[in-house]
Amino acid sequence: MRPNLIRGLVVFCAAARYLSFKMAANELCITPSAVSHQIKGLEDQIGTSLFERRTRAIVLTPVGAAVYSQIDPLLRSLDAVATSFLINGRRRVLRITLPPFFASEMLIPQLNKFTRSNPSIDIRVDTAENRETDFPTWSDASVLLTSSEPTGYCVYPLFDVHLVPVCSPALAAEFDLSNPQALSTCTLIINEDRPDAWSDWFAAASAPLEVQPRVIHLDSMFAVARAAEQGLGVALVPMPLTNAWLQSRALIQLFDTALVTGERYYFVHRLKDEKDPDIVKLARWVKEACAAHE
Repeated sequence: MRPNLIRGLVVFCAAARYLSFKMAANELCITPSAVSHQIKGLEDQIGTSLFERRTRAIVLTPVGAAVYSQIDPLLRSLDAVATSFLINGRRRVLRITLPPFFASEMLIPQLNKFTRSNPSIDIRVDTAENRETDFPTWSDASVLLTSSEPTGYCVYPLFDVHLVPVCSPALAAEFDLSNPQALSTCTLIINEDRPDAWSDWFAAASAPLEVQPRVIHLDSMFAVARAAEQGLGVALVPMPLTNAWLQSRALIQLFDTALVTGERYYFVHRLKDEKDPDIVKLARWVKEACAAHE
């Protein structure tokens, strides 16, 4: 296989995974224009379009989806094999796939504790918005967010998710904290993954809106939290993942009412690895680290 074709496939799979040239560029440490150029070259070689370019998004074409489903597992397997031979095979690499906000707020800040205690194990973290059916074939383990306990895996329940309203300290000073309806005068930040969260929260607070508030739509929880921190509006953020933001007072919780999502994070790995000492050790550590963070 020609090297330029391999490079094109690597870039294509990154863009397909995120459905974003920008995020693929960040992962590969190249520019978005380089991603676009590589994919255009791959499409020219294949002779058909792999993505449908829309105004603010890209989506896979049927051919693109077929190519991704077949090529991405092969590239992941090759990477895993190559990684396993690093440092003359003296160290083991475990790959874990995590939701991005869980990775940044829960696991990564504490990961050095695990690596110090387990010097023979290297951890490789991939991020993806995982749901129950999305256990990646290339990973040794994953954290899934779902409303029911996953089946077909070794499962370690971590914690339930509930959403609370927060904003910057400066913006919090403007509100009558005794009345949730005051939020109707403020901009509400909406996570596109949870478009109905605010209406559900107002129902839980028994505070129907009399005026339609202004809204900002963002496509990731980190962007939502950061926008709230910068004073752009009020956001619903997940607890306990946002504990550090509240403890540092980068964000202020406005009301005690929390929206119970009915979802829980689970650490899962394959049944065939139930006696693998390294994977079991990682699973138990993640569960303990999450318990300490609540």
